[in-house]
Amino acid sequence: MNEATGSKGRVAKPASKVTVLDPSNFDQVVQDKNKLVFVEFYAPWCGHCKHLAPDWEKLAAAFQNEENVVIAKVDADSHRDLGERYGVSGFPTLKFFARDDKSGQGYEGARDLSAMVTEVNTRAGTHRTTDGLFESSVGRVTELDEIAEYFLSKPNERVKLIAQAEEAAKKSGNANAEWYVKFMKAIDKKGQDWVGQEKTRVQGYLNERKVESKKIDELSIRLNILEAFKGS
Repeated sequence: MNEATGSKGRVAKPASKVTVLDPSNFDQVVQDKNKLVFVEFYAPWCGHCKHLAPDWEKLAAAFQNEENVVIAKVDADSHRDLGERYGVSGFPTLKFFARDDKSGQGYEGARDLSAMVTEVNTRAGTHRTTDGLFESSVGRVTELDEIAEYFLSKPNERVKLIAQAEEAAKKSGNANAEWYVKFMKAIDKKGQDWVGQEKTRVQGYLNERKVESKKIDELSIRLNILEAFKGS
């Protein structure tokens, strides 16, 4: 199009969520005992590094809302002292710097996105999927799941069940438990078809990603809880 029209349009690249390290910030980031830091030691000319790059970007995006997880990279060809400090002899070399162990533990597992997300979740105690949403269990409360499923099949008992849900939500200590109560009240007022409509609406926002990242987390939890209303 630029050649045909003489214009100078460019396709905007999405902002990277990967933290770029160099000697000026490496220790400050990696040695933070409140954070799990996953570092790629790479070289710009390395073919394997170029192959890993798209999934490394997606990995960083998946954990962007986790304040205690950092996905980072350092050009260990330009900054050889950093690579030598941690025994880097080939590229890419991946190392975990855990909260309680800043020695740099080598990662030798699979380097596809799914495997790396699973590894970060295991080490950090997080619950993210490859697209950055929460796993389906996040936000759920077993007792409220049972009430939600029963709620749909017993329309004549909904006032009592809402009261039970309110009490269970208070006892749960789960900040998201109130969504169960809100959804029950919405169903009681608007009908059972509302659940499917709300799922579609929320999923639309998640697909489009046109809201801020923190809102994405809230919507992800809401969708998880909506799934508790089975049979809708």
